[in-house]
Amino acid sequence: MKKIVILGLLLCIHHLATAQIDPELLRDPTRDTSRRQLNMDAVYGRPFIQVGKLPVAIGGYVEANYQYLGENGISEGHQFQMRRLSLFVSSSIAKRIKFLSEIEFEDGTKEINIEFASVDFEFAPLLNFRGGVVINPIGSFNQNHDGPKWEFVDRPFSSTQMLPDTWSNVGFGVYGKKYTNNWVYGYEAYFTNGFDASIISNQENKTFLPAAKENPERFEESFNGSPLLTGKFAVRNNKIGELGVSYMGGVYNKYKDDGLTLDRKRRVDIFAIDFNSTLPGSNTYINGEWAWVKVNVPPTYTEQFGRKQQGGFVDLVQPVLKRSIFGFEKSVVNVAVRLEYVDWNKGRFISTGDKIADELWSVVPAISWRPGSQTVLRLNYRINRQKDILGNPPFRSGGIQFGFSTYF
Repeated sequence: MKKIVILGLLLCIHHLATAQIDPELLRDPTRDTSRRQLNMDAVYGRPFIQVGKLPVAIGGYVEANYQYLGENGISEGHQFQMRRLSLFVSSSIAKRIKFLSEIEFEDGTKEINIEFASVDFEFAPLLNFRGGVVINPIGSFNQNHDGPKWEFVDRPFSSTQMLPDTWSNVGFGVYGKKYTNNWVYGYEAYFTNGFDASIISNQENKTFLPAAKENPERFEESFNGSPLLTGKFAVRNNKIGELGVSYMGGVYNKYKDDGLTLDRKRRVDIFAIDFNSTLPGSNTYINGEWAWVKVNVPPTYTEQFGRKQQGGFVDLVQPVLKRSIFGFEKSVVNVAVRLEYVDWNKGRFISTGDKIADELWSVVPAISWRPGSQTVLRLNYRINRQKDILGNPPFRSGGIQFGFSTYF
């Protein structure tokens, strides 16, 4: 029996070793072959391996890092982290019917999440149906979040601490694209399960949308029976770049129970804009996102619970060296910087008229080395300044981060 198992494993390894990766996905980092793709294509714009004649393709990525961070002179010392391991499985069920899933393991196995598991029915370029666990297309990072695509160890604060990053829910919707010369137009629209009361009732003791990710029941039932609407429109010009505008909103509180009215409907509404471009000549890559959040907080809550939030980031990435390094023929060395800002409570105190602070600024210089199109090694130096709700002198934190991320 053991010999049969070993033989099966060897055959599997042989198929994996001889399988071919789609050449359009295995991109030369010195050449842009994805100019006609939008952020909405990121879910399928990954390298997959076809294992022999099996009807499925597999892939994934992994990222790990070391960091030494401190806050106001106090540090927890040297830390090694296995941030995440994501596995992709896709299948062409029939002509114009396909399935894709992404399962993510975070911090070892501390968290195991289904980030995407949907079936697509392709009727026409401008009309396609998608159902299952879908990624809500708010901003750009939520869809295009794979670690190997970024020069930075940490994900943007605005995407993880204001918006719920990799936010996905069960639902249905439509999407489509149209090509016209140098232009690409795309849209997505979904109805899904959504937020719950934890966005204002949580351990952070403030308005905190990422708290809703802790509720696994959103994959089997809606908290209040009201759907969350998410929609996005994007346009790309091959010579200019991509611009996306998105919206996500719905009722978050339980306003009825067994036909009894408990409260008025209270909404959360989010607007976002994103942009990315590569400057001609210098090949400087610019990628940014900004979002506005509005939450109808009950009047019984204190002013530390923000009614309005805003924040975003901008990345600047400059290739400085393209040559063979240590035998890696298509190596690219980049210098980069990320600028971030988040305001969790935009407004003023009613009693004094003073500005409510509760905000964070961050600057992250970076150097990265890409030995190939699917792998990045990155060295970051993080500088954070965060003010509390009263606007006291900011907490100063920062430190060194080094890590890698790669598709496999």
